[in-house]
Amino acid sequence: MSASPVNYTSCPFCNSSAIHPVLAAKDHTVSHASFEIWHCAHCTNRFTQAVPDLQHIGPYYQSAEYISHSDTAKGLINRLYHWVRSYTLGTKRRLIQKVSGLSQGSLLDIGAGTGAFVTTMLAAGWKVTGLEPDSIARENAKTKHGIDLRSADDIYSLPPSSFDVITLWHVLEHVHDLHGYFKQFKALLKPGGKLVIAVPNYTSKDATAYGQFWAAWDVPRHLYHFSPAGMQQLAHLEAFNIQSMHPMWFDAFYVSMLSEQYKNGKPNLPGALLTGISSNLAAIGDKRRCSSLIYVLS
Repeated sequence: MSASPVNYTSCPFCNSSAIHPVLAAKDHTVSHASFEIWHCAHCTNRFTQAVPDLQHIGPYYQSAEYISHSDTAKGLINRLYHWVRSYTLGTKRRLIQKVSGLSQGSLLDIGAGTGAFVTTMLAAGWKVTGLEPDSIARENAKTKHGIDLRSADDIYSLPPSSFDVITLWHVLEHVHDLHGYFKQFKALLKPGGKLVIAVPNYTSKDATAYGQFWAAWDVPRHLYHFSPAGMQQLAHLEAFNIQSMHPMWFDAFYVSMLSEQYKNGKPNLPGALLTGISSNLAAIGDKRRCSSLIYVLS
């Protein structure tokens, strides 16, 4: 698989030189290769070292197991994913309406996958633009939902001050042009607009429990790995403020089921449930420990 690796000599978030390797994680989905994950002592975010560049990352997404693009319901874990998603789509819609203060408005969804969230917001009367880099996912969105998603490159040509809300549901960790995207977020939001970002949290209890087998490392597709403190620093660096944080309780169970598979080579539903429950119990007292977090920025 041809790849042109990106090797960082300083932190891709804050540009600090205080970086060092902390673990190696395996790509369990496509290549089965290992990638080093490095830690920044300054901002506390982490990043995958020697990832393929933007021109070569595409093949790492080409798997029927990559559910956000294929929308597959094959296997127990993916069936559970679909069941939970049908519930969380409504939760996301209500959150968007709450944090924006709007029952209807204009929304940009980046990394729209097969278009489930875009479809939900369109049905609620919102004006929605969906961007998706993968052509297969865009085709699936057209077939499944009858919607036309645009190429991710269109983010650079959209008219300024166009959107009340911009959403990235488990997408920011995939974006090569991290700081360029943040500049576009600032330009594309209307005054008072909200930026809503959901990302995995490597400081969660389930991440600690599974170590190198934690499924949300998802190398090399996940270029970055966020901590709440690191996200706070990134937001400040990009002239945003974190207005609120919201836990994604189901992620601890989904990630734990995949992690058990990676660690043991077979499903272990009881073990995954126990780890998911333990992780969420820890996060009840401190939501900054939740497996995934939604950050609302303004």
